[in-house]
Formats: sequence, C-alpha cells, structure tokens
Amino acid sequence: MEYMAESTDRSPGHILCCECGVPISPNPANICVACLRSKVDISQGIPKQVSISFCKQCQRYFQPPGTWIQCALESRELLALCLKKIKAPLSKVMNGAILQQVFVVDYVVQSQMCGDCHRVEAKDFWKAVIQVRQKTLHKKTFYYLEQLILKYGMHQNTLRIKEIHDGLDFYYSSKQHAQKMVEFLQCTVPCRYKASQRLISQDIHSNTYNYKSTFSVEIVPICKDNVVCLSPKLAQSLGNMNQICVCIRVTSAIHLIDPNTLQVADIDGSTFWSHPFNSLCHPKQLEEFIVMECSIVQDIKRAAGAGMISKKHTLGEVWVQKTSEMNTDKQYFCRTHLGHLLNPGDLVLGFDLANCNLNDEHVNKMNSDRVPDVVLIKKSYDRTKRQRRRNWKLKELARERENMDTDDERQYQDFLEDLEEDEAIRKNVNIYRDSAIPVESDTDDEGAPRISLAEMLEDLHISQDATGEEGASMLT
Repeated sequence: MEYMAESTDRSPGHILCCECGVPISPNPANICVACLRSKVDISQGIPKQVSISFCKQCQRYFQPPGTWIQCALESRELLALCLKKIKAPLSKVMNGAILQQVFVVDYVVQSQMCGDCHRVEAKDFWKAVIQVRQKTLHKKTFYYLEQLILKYGMHQNTLRIKEIHDGLDFYYSSKQHAQKMVEFLQCTVPCRYKASQRLISQDIHSNTYNYKSTFSVEIVPICKDNVVCLSPKLAQSLGNMNQICVCIRVTSAIHLIDPNTLQVADIDGSTFWSHPFNSLCHPKQLEEFIVMECSIVQDIKRAAGAGMISKKHTLGEVWVQKTSEMNTDKQYFCRTHLGHLLNPGDLVLGFDLANCNLNDEHVNKMNSDRVPDVVLIKKSYDRTKRQRRRNWKLKELARERENMDTDDERQYQDFLEDLEEDEAIRKNVNIYRDSAIPVESDTDDEGAPRISLAEMLEDLHISQDATGEEGASMLT
C-alpha cells in the first residue's frame, strides 16, 4: 500500500478560454479579458460628450431637476455634478463579470440664464420692497447709510434700487432678503418700520398663495448739525440737560451736545419715538459769522451739573458778528462747543435764533432767557480749496434716479466735509484713495481737517486681458 502526501497547494486550477483557448483563471464568463473586451464594450451607450448649464450672472451651475448651485472649479461639488450627468448602462456585462475600461467624456459648459437672474434682468419682477424714508431737508443720513450698505455688501441681493425725493426703494426677489435688510437698518440708524403684504395670485387646488410684501422704514427726522429742542421730560431724564441742543452725529443713535455746558447724550430710536422732537431751523438758514472775541470756560463741571461731559470739545464764550452786517455794530454773545477751534477773525456757521421764527411747541413754552440768540454749528473753510485738495473718493450704489434736487451736490459736499471733520464717522466708511490727486499734507494752509493716507484704501479694479481672463489691479 502506498501513501500519497496531501498537496498543500490550494491555488485554483486553470481553465482554457472558450474563445481562444488560452489558460486563464476561472471566472463567471469563462472567457479571457482580451476576448471579453472584443465581444463587450461596457462604454457603449454612455455619452462621450455631456453639456452642463452655467449662469454667467450669478456664477452657478444647473443641477437637475430645478436647482442652481455654486461650485468652484476642480471642486468636489462640481465633480459630483458632472458624474451625476453620466448614466452608465451595465446590462451588457456577462454573468456578473467585473471589467474595467478607461474612456474620456467631454463636458461642454453652455451659458444659460437662471430664473433668478432672468427676473433681475426683467426689472419688473419683485416679491418684496423696502421703502426707506426720512422727513428731513438734508440727505446726510442717507449718504452715511449708503456707505454702510456698500461696506457690508447689503446691496448684493437687491434686484434694483430706486432713489426718490425723500428716500430710497430697495426691491428683492424674496421676502427673506428684505427682512435681512430691515434688520440691518435697525442696527445702523434709529428707525421704525411697518410691514404689509398684498395678495397677487392663488391656487385653490394646491393651496398656494403669491404675495408681495412691503416694508415701510422711517428714519428719525434729525440730521447732523440740526438744532433741536427737547421736551422738558426728556431733558430731565438725560441728566437735567438744557433743552436746546445740537446734533453732532447720527449713527445707530442720535448724538446730542449742549453748546452751553458740553453735556452730551445719546438717544436711540425707541426713546425718540416716545419723546419726539424736530429740527428748529432749515439747513439753508445757516448764516456766516466772524469771531470778534473768544475765551475758554474753565469751570465746565459746574456748568454741566451731573451730566456726562464731552472730552472732544472745549467750551468757549464768544462774541460774533454776521458777515452780512459788518457795516453795523451789532454783535451777538453765545457759548459754544467749538472753543478749541475758534480764534478771533475766524469764520463760523451758525443759526440766528434771535431773529428766527421758531414754530416749535417746546420752544414756545420755554423762558426767553433760556433760548440763546445764536447757536454756532461749525467752523467755515474755503470749500473750493477743500474740493481741489481732496485726494480721496467714495463709492456709490448703482441706482435709478428721478426728480433729483439741484441742491443734492451741495448736500453731498457737506457730507464729505463731515467725514473729514469727524473721525468717529470715518471709522464706519470705506474711503478710497484718488490717484488723480497728488498727495499733500494732512492739513492745508487754513487748518482745514483732511483725511490721512493711513485711513484710505486702495481702489481695486477688475479688468480683462486680451485672452479674456480676468485680472486684478490696484491703484497706487
């Protein structure tokens, strides 16, 4: 009897290919790879060229059945979008055999405007509108608000912006974008709003409704450099402040200063609507005075009492005379918060309350000795020189204009001068260097304030070269 040792080699045996007879490892088709490839083309039925839709306006790709998505070049999202466009029929593979084949699929990007951009181009389709209004004679607050919108990019979702006489209209394709803008306005300027909606159409079978929403936003009717008269109750709640005050700034609150004591106070929107007050004088009522005498008041705390004192201003007592009355001896005495700026011979702008008809309920109830004869607002400089030496610029919102006032240019120049004079406002505004104007010192010969180069941004321009590629260039 012979004993045979059991073989330890458990590797599978080879079989012959049923087509060509070449020894191969067993597989479900019993055919070698070369013969299988010659008989079956797994790429058959797969399109070798696929088109995808791309919207140039919003830089989005179309994802069936009805979605537009943002994808960067060579990103995972774009790769997934391309693979979903390929439908591979694998029914031709024989008996579950695994076969790998490499082939090339070309993707053609076709331009197609998405529905949202189509509505934007139509300029007559909108779902929500914000009507921003301010019942005042000067647009300083709107100019400031415009710069805030540009800085934080809140204009990007608007369909269009329309400027009218007393405000701006913002149109949106969705109510959510409008609500976001309303929240932004409430955080940047003292205001209040009302919301309403109008039914446009409805489908009773699917129970769907189409509305157009309107948001009416009202900004407080107070601008920078306005002289106001507070109610006695409000003045008392602000630390027994004098009722006659000057508005030195309007940001998220109304910033007031008492020119008689340098006491300052901030009034938010809710406080204003609870105790409203108005501007006493029209901006065109500003008159030019010349400083005859000026002295600094030392004991400021006793004058202000328990209120908060401004550290950026100096209390002064001045004698002034109107430049239009230089042939007379009539002079006016007043206290001012501009004591750190004024010297004898300087020109200053102010309101003549002594010869002005003040139609205000709070002023009419005040004692006449509590109402100053003159309230000085700001020092006067040569506007022509300031414009010529201004080496910076601001960006503007692209908007439609209608029935523009001829006084708009003067009001805009007033706003630019306010930026030069108030550093607190400049911090919230993007200021760009104007390379067309040569660089000079930060102050001119008259001492007019100017914006330093350190506070300016370089303007970025996007241009296209001869090949059509975009390139960025900086103004230096």
